[in-house]
Amino acid sequence: MQQLLWRRTMLTLLSLVMLTGMLAACSGKTEQAAEPVANALAGEVPYPASLTYWAPIGNAGTVMKSFSDMGAYQELEKRIGTKVTFQHPPAGQEADQFNLMLASGKLPDVIEYTWGGVAKGPDQAIKEKRILRLNELIDQHAPNLKAVLDARPDLKKLVTTDEGNIYVFPFLRPDEELLTFMGPTIRKDWLDKLGLQVPTTTEEWEKMLIAFRDGDPNGNGKKDEIPFLLRDINVAFVGAFGITDGFYREGNEIKYGPIQPEYKDYLTMLNRWYKEELLDKDYATTDGKLQDAKMTSNVLGSLVTYNGSGVGRYTNLMKGSHPEFELAGAPYPTAIPGKKALGQADSPFAGIGAAVSATAPNPEQIVKWMDYKYGEEGHLLFNFGVEGVSYQMENGYPKYTDEIMKNPEGLPVAEAMAKYMPVNWSGPFVQDKRYIEQYIELPEQKQAMKNWLDADRSKLLPPLTRTSDESSTYASIMADIDTYKSEMFNKFIMGAEPLDRFDAFAETIQSMGIEQAIQIQQAALDRFNKR
Repeated sequence: MQQLLWRRTMLTLLSLVMLTGMLAACSGKTEQAAEPVANALAGEVPYPASLTYWAPIGNAGTVMKSFSDMGAYQELEKRIGTKVTFQHPPAGQEADQFNLMLASGKLPDVIEYTWGGVAKGPDQAIKEKRILRLNELIDQHAPNLKAVLDARPDLKKLVTTDEGNIYVFPFLRPDEELLTFMGPTIRKDWLDKLGLQVPTTTEEWEKMLIAFRDGDPNGNGKKDEIPFLLRDINVAFVGAFGITDGFYREGNEIKYGPIQPEYKDYLTMLNRWYKEELLDKDYATTDGKLQDAKMTSNVLGSLVTYNGSGVGRYTNLMKGSHPEFELAGAPYPTAIPGKKALGQADSPFAGIGAAVSATAPNPEQIVKWMDYKYGEEGHLLFNFGVEGVSYQMENGYPKYTDEIMKNPEGLPVAEAMAKYMPVNWSGPFVQDKRYIEQYIELPEQKQAMKNWLDADRSKLLPPLTRTSDESSTYASIMADIDTYKSEMFNKFIMGAEPLDRFDAFAETIQSMGIEQAIQIQQAALDRFNKR
């Protein structure tokens, strides 16, 4: 159903683009490169001659210093003439720089950020005249985005606040294939060597891990295998017990996972795996580089990882030195017979987008400029880059060229993409699933996607917005609880804290104010449901 609606949306956008071209042709005017020009569909409002744009540089920072070096933005300037001056905070300082900028009141014209996570919320930013309410501006000057939101009321609900404000040009992911990108991953060649099937339950996982520990699957005659590495990405196994590591919902009732009895079952399993050397003894101090080292040294049997930077990258890294190497993305395991585990899935809108500052001198023009990315031409540009360079159309399908998929400079696909378009992370545009169809090009990746999608997501929360007062109270409560929970999580697993102290752990979290935090989340969910 979602795919049908999206196809209808894209047909609507294409019709708008065709109508614009027809109107321009009838007027006898042709668009000139590098000049701000009026769009007949939007009346007399021209594109802005220039604007300032603040954004974290994200993944592009590995291949460029500014978005002005990105192929998509360079091509956009050629097409419509707007000169953009980009401002990027230093990596690791994005939140601090964002808060300082908002407090100063000295704002660029456009601010791209994760607005859904701002402390006081986007509604307060509108009230404090930091950013603009965009509803009316979109209705009048953004026909492309308006068409997308009108065709997908579910997306419009997500991008609209509890007070009815649309506050950003959003980063939207309309297809489920774009929302699930990580999960349990196993050395398939080890399974084959030991005569095992891909496990689907926690019981089968435990049997597999024991076989990895004792069966010398790497064949070097040493007992050096690390059966399982669990880092901070633990959703894959807490979800086996029907809960999450944070807030979730049972119907429309908010619950907090770490104080549920099922969380003790989860900790008990991990504690047993740790004691029996099934779980990496150094899991708590293993970062990305150490994980890479364990995988590429042929000792790691299973982990929770990403499809691109995990399954795809490790497969390519190991094919030369270990041609037998094969990974399998396993289904999220369940500990409850007959029930699917909870799986990972992002929201189609996670609060990321570009807001127009309240001090921008020409908001109508800026809105029109932003809207270009939601039309057919802009959609292709920001998902696939420059035609003839980073992609070619083949029977109506935008196919990435070897510049992206087999980069002559040896760049990984994600970095090659970043040179031309922001599709591999985020931005104010609609992400196209034809990107992910090519990004996860290996059969192992495609099967991993299929397996990870086969999970329960009904208990996962949509993006919630809290009021200004709620936000400060919630942040104060959860900062202390999150710290305590993380400390105790490792103590329980490593045996430094006995599991019969779990009830005391839950009572401590209760005393730290979790019920008030639950009430805040419940109020936010109730407001969301009424949108």
